[in-house]
Amino acid sequence: MKLYNKLYRSPIGMIEIQGTDEQITSILFTDESESDDCGDKCPGVLNECAMQLDEYFRGKRRTFTFPYQLDGTIFQQRVWEALTEISYAETSTYKEIAVHIGNEKAVRGVGSANGRNRLSIVVPCHRIIGSNGKLTGYAGGLWRKEWLLRHERTLK
Repeated sequence: MKLYNKLYRSPIGMIEIQGTDEQITSILFTDESESDDCGDKCPGVLNECAMQLDEYFRGKRRTFTFPYQLDGTIFQQRVWEALTEISYAETSTYKEIAVHIGNEKAVRGVGSANGRNRLSIVVPCHRIIGSNGKLTGYAGGLWRKEWLLRHERTLK
């Protein structure tokens, strides 16, 4: 199965979209110099993903409808599914997610799964905050997490 890369220039930096002919497998912030772009040869699903991300950043979209796949353990899958249930412009905590998936003692595991999410923005790990209300780690950088939360709250 061939993987393609498409670069999308967002207001908060370059995003690399990776996927197959049928689905998206990764959406991550990146340095331009590290990635190739499939250009005119990108499968439609990658172009659709870029279009939907653009609509999100322009305040025209709150949910995503393109096909995607997240590979991980059953536990990670449950965490990622729970993340998709956090409403636009709302936040949750690692503890709340652990309780939601029926394993309230798995707070660290939730944090680990959250950090392994490869579909930034679409599986909204940026909506997870610490139980003290402060921002916690984000692979794209805390400044991006803060920007995304402010963006969503402004447009809500």
